[in-house]
Amino acid sequence: MLDIKDFSLFENQVSFDFKGLLIKIISYWKWFLVSLIIAFTIAYQVNIRKERIYEMHTLISIKEESNPLFTSNTSLTFNWGGVSDQMQTVSTTLQSRSHNELVVDQLQFYIDYLQQEEYNMVDAYGAVPFYVSIDKNKGQLAGSLISITFLSESEYQIKIPFQNNSTSLITYSDNSYSNTNVAVGDFIKKYKVGEPVSLPFLNWKLQIKDNPGFYKGKEYFIRFNDFNGAVSRYRGVNVISDEKGASILTLRMQGTNKARMVEYLNATVKMLIKRQLDNKNRFATNTISFIDSTLIAMESQLKTAGEELKSFKKGKDVFNLEDGGARFSDKILEYDVEKDAIARKIAYYNSLKAYLKNSVDYSKLPAPSVAGIEDPNIVANISKLIALSTQRSEMAYAVKSDKLFRDFDNQMEAIKSVLIENITTAKSALQFDLGLVNSKINQAEGNIKQLPDDQQELVKIKRKYDLSDNIYSTFLQKRSEADIVKAANLSDIHFIDPAKDVGGGLIGPKTSVNYVMALFLGILIPLLFVLVLFFINNSIQNADDVSKQTQIPLIGIVGLYREKGELAVFDKPKSALSESFRAIRSSLQFLYKKQHVEGGKTVMITSSISGEGKTFSSINIATVFALSEKKTVIVGLDLRKPKLAQEFNLSNETGVVNYLIRQKSLKEIVNATEIPYLDIILSGPIPPNPSELIIGEAMADLIAELKKEYDYIILDTPPVGLVSDSLELGQYADVTLYIVRQNVTKKEMIPLLNNRVKRGEMANVSIVLNGFENKAKYGGAYGYGYGYGAYSNGYHEEEQPKGILEKIMKKIRKG
Repeated sequence: MLDIKDFSLFENQVSFDFKGLLIKIISYWKWFLVSLIIAFTIAYQVNIRKERIYEMHTLISIKEESNPLFTSNTSLTFNWGGVSDQMQTVSTTLQSRSHNELVVDQLQFYIDYLQQEEYNMVDAYGAVPFYVSIDKNKGQLAGSLISITFLSESEYQIKIPFQNNSTSLITYSDNSYSNTNVAVGDFIKKYKVGEPVSLPFLNWKLQIKDNPGFYKGKEYFIRFNDFNGAVSRYRGVNVISDEKGASILTLRMQGTNKARMVEYLNATVKMLIKRQLDNKNRFATNTISFIDSTLIAMESQLKTAGEELKSFKKGKDVFNLEDGGARFSDKILEYDVEKDAIARKIAYYNSLKAYLKNSVDYSKLPAPSVAGIEDPNIVANISKLIALSTQRSEMAYAVKSDKLFRDFDNQMEAIKSVLIENITTAKSALQFDLGLVNSKINQAEGNIKQLPDDQQELVKIKRKYDLSDNIYSTFLQKRSEADIVKAANLSDIHFIDPAKDVGGGLIGPKTSVNYVMALFLGILIPLLFVLVLFFINNSIQNADDVSKQTQIPLIGIVGLYREKGELAVFDKPKSALSESFRAIRSSLQFLYKKQHVEGGKTVMITSSISGEGKTFSSINIATVFALSEKKTVIVGLDLRKPKLAQEFNLSNETGVVNYLIRQKSLKEIVNATEIPYLDIILSGPIPPNPSELIIGEAMADLIAELKKEYDYIILDTPPVGLVSDSLELGQYADVTLYIVRQNVTKKEMIPLLNNRVKRGEMANVSIVLNGFENKAKYGGAYGYGYGYGAYSNGYHEEEQPKGILEKIMKKIRKG
């Protein structure tokens, strides 16, 4: 179990000074205010300059549509597939390069129509009153802005600034680049609306739209962009599957121009519908092509047989000849038709088998039904093979996954294997049927041979003609059916909601987000700076810093004095600062009483380094003793860097140095001041040996004489951290006041003081915190009023607030 003693190790841990950090942060409130003003100004400028971003969308469905004319009465059988695997295919196709190339080319979205607004150039597609029809086979100026200013409703001016003597051209028929020479400077020329522009770097015809509005005198810009770059921009259409509807897709597009996005979204779906219908009809198209080639061959055979029959009938008794062989002609025609059907099936299977083994593109296979094959397994597998082959070729433009292509190849290989097995089985059955038909034909031909020669010849010729005619008629019927079925076929892709600008659609810039970011950064940046200052600042900040560093008592806290001069107590005797020095006086009197000091009492004032307020403290401590009608003298013992003379407007020609070298008497070096009961002894001329003078007997004599004449003797000494003079003077002091100053005295200087006290080099030491400023409080924050804030009102002179925030806080308290 844990015991309370287990937590004793935390007693000596230095806790984080959150209060000090908070005070530090609040003290830099002006920085935060400036930072916020700058951040919000930047956010506002960004918001007004940034183009607005919109999002348009369209909704489509993918649903298998059966052909209304495809019934059991048609002799052609097609397997159109389904939608089970079309969702991914449609999504991939919409983002594929090949698909978007077709759409961009159809809409000519490689042409930018621009207009200059207050802060930037904006896409004005749909808002410009004109359009240009370009000659794709000729070069157009690539990438440069072309200014178009309408001088009147029927005349415009072209302006192109050329900075070099050569410019780049793009030809959109093959998307190739070339260069042409131009004259450096502005090219300016006027043209009529509808007039062909034929220049080495520009080839178009500008036309005015219907209802163009007022455009006279306005300037617009055109830019011809790289075709592939334009396609890349539009490949970013976001395709989202509807979770509630498995066959529903939402197409979303973001941009700055709603008219352009609406047109592109609708055009890309229309292009998708067309391509999907073309792919769906590819089976029928391949079949029609096969039938057409067969009809051409059969037409030639039929024509030849007809001419032969016509030639044979000349000069003969046709009716008697036909009557004799009629009973055999009908029968043998039936067998010939049956044999031809079997032969065509075998020929199709042979051709199909060779195609499967030698080719990798199966998208051009004709329907098996064109050869009279209605085996559902063969029809379905060929349909799947065509669909997979087409899909694979489509994805080659959009997908770079070898694994995906391997999956397609594996599926097609599996279907090919099944088809080859089906072909082998079907061919075996057909060979057997072919043998039966051949035996029947041989039997019929034997009977025909019993006829006279003329009748045999007529039956032979008529047999050839009838077979050709029968086959030709059959293929004509099949082609007609294929055309009807193809024409009546429907796409599986349908619009639910075409893209339309109905207002709204704004998604950016996020002005509120920018302002939130401005607020966040406006606070964060100065906060980070304050934190850095807080953690790298190793100076004394408050009384807690002193108490954490030493056991030496802190007997007073003196606030920051902002006025000119050092006579703070004399100038403002009722101020909070004056009260802080009176509090120090009370503490000193307690220390004197505790040490049983009789007669003149001495206090030595020193510090670690220069600038911590020794002289300021000496003057004002002496002043509070003098104001209590005690004879007080300040002795300037900082012989190296004296400051007392300038504070009292005295000359430093005579002082302590003159006494110590036995040149002057005490009366000769004492100076009276404007403050009653307060005298001052200056340091005098700067000696070459200040330390030797201080340790001499003359110093002891000076202190002894002063104790006889004065109630309190204030020794203003040099910094103990820089020179040893103060250590030598410590023997004459009843109390030593060690001055530390906020933001000046370093924390590592306090342990040095501790060591001197521990070694006995300094005795009876107390600490005074000088220059303290608690900016988190707006009241009596100095010295005696420290910690009482507004509750000190009425006890001290009212100090006028220095800053705006202080004035506001004061008004709030009074209210």
